[in-house]
Amino acid sequence: MHCPTCGNELTQVVTGGVTVDVCDGGCAGIWFDHFELQKFDEPDEDADALLLDIVRDETIHIDHDERRYCPKCEDIVMMRHFFSPKRDIQVDECPQCGGYWLDAGELATLRNQYGSEAERRQAAQEYFDEVFGNRLEEMRTQSEGELARARRIVRIFRLVCPSYYVPGKQEWGAF
Repeated sequence: MHCPTCGNELTQVVTGGVTVDVCDGGCAGIWFDHFELQKFDEPDEDADALLLDIVRDETIHIDHDERRYCPKCEDIVMMRHFFSPKRDIQVDECPQCGGYWLDAGELATLRNQYGSEAERRQAAQEYFDEVFGNRLEEMRTQSEGELARARRIVRIFRLVCPSYYVPGKQEWGAF
């Protein structure tokens, strides 16, 4: 496989029983196949210096705005999105195979943000509440108001049209 950033040949490295591909001597990026990144994204998880201290060629310029192609699928453009609730780490993800490409230093930054998955989820919930909390509360209040109005209308119809006038509710009459 070739590096999606600089085009160098990726080197396979086995760490923690998982084989990942690194751009050793190039841009120092790391390719994680589907579900491999979750095995190394927390500080207490086993990530050797092989993943955290990859030799980087400083002459290689990394353009973060450039579209990158999946090194595994080759003709698929990866999607760039934020990987953490703090929104300071962007990773490239292949929509076809689910692999992740991390640029130099992003794994170390990711590992240092939160101590555990529970902390990450808590931060994500806090960010979600910050962004959407007020709007969701407005929608809930609005829905409760609409429900109360609908109940009032139902009570009015019960007074105007008791159940014995409702078709199918009685054995006698024209209905």
